[in-house]
Amino acid sequence: MFENLIDVLKKNPRKIVFTEGADARILEAAARLKRAGFLTPVLVGCAADVKAAAKKGGFDIDGLEIIDPNSYDRFDEMVAKMVELRKGKMTPEECADNLKKSNYFGTMLVKMGVADALLGGATYSTADTVRPALQLIKTKPGAHLVSSCFILVRKDEMLCMGDCAINISYEDNLDKATGEVTFSAADKLAEVGMETAKTAARFGIDPKVAFLSYSTKGSGKGVNVDLARNACEKCKALIPEYPVDGEMQFDAAVSPTVGQLKFPGSKVAGYANTFIFPEIQSGNIGYKIAQRLGGFAAYGPILQGLNAPINDLSRGCNAEEVYQMSIITAALA
Repeated sequence: MFENLIDVLKKNPRKIVFTEGADARILEAAARLKRAGFLTPVLVGCAADVKAAAKKGGFDIDGLEIIDPNSYDRFDEMVAKMVELRKGKMTPEECADNLKKSNYFGTMLVKMGVADALLGGATYSTADTVRPALQLIKTKPGAHLVSSCFILVRKDEMLCMGDCAINISYEDNLDKATGEVTFSAADKLAEVGMETAKTAARFGIDPKVAFLSYSTKGSGKGVNVDLARNACEKCKALIPEYPVDGEMQFDAAVSPTVGQLKFPGSKVAGYANTFIFPEIQSGNIGYKIAQRLGGFAAYGPILQGLNAPINDLSRGCNAEEVYQMSIITAALA
């Protein structure tokens, strides 16, 4: 997988901003990227602190761009842009205070075109990565929400699972005045299915999309079954170019014998490689079972629905994971 992504980056040079420039894991990955030459790192932080941390760790970052929010020559321009983007929700002083924080500052570097993508979260939460992205980068045209997926790799086998990190559950959006549903829970889950299938395709997977449940083709009843079934039908209309089916249990999704017994005639049942979970709890548990018991390497969370690639690291990540997620993130730009 990574060989193909690196080839993409060699043909289309990109800059990626790291919001925690003095972190040893970031520095190790940045030094490795510098040596490889196919992706240009930009480090956020005090130059003296970043260089001292690099020297302490023995990481060669000579020549890499280091940008300090406290001395950036376009900082006033940044503040004005953020005030405009927040549309009266923040004062200039509040915007300036936020832009002193590396997560907001790094995100604005992407918004202003200084970098093409961002990777953060080595020392702060997923929410602290997603919030600036929603406020500054915003969702892409036609998108109603941000979601995530994981790419799972085991030798030559690749799978995609979503959403495992962002949307806790799916609820109807209601008009405040009339109470009418303006965008349903099923519409949201269908959009997650569409975005996850498109991400899978970008990483070389030929998506066969299964909407998962504890029911297969009506064998069970309940609100969550209805959600998966209705979302599946909506997703079929959104991406007619890909096979999509559901609702189905996981065994029906992956075992041809079980799949065709429980869901005869389905092009997905028994052959699924792109899995859509009905809420975050099952999604998060599911990908970690595949990772820990199935021997799959898990790459993500890969955020979907934004105007630019912004991705989140686990606070427990290592330098190898930073390096890999850098390639994945930049290749999406």
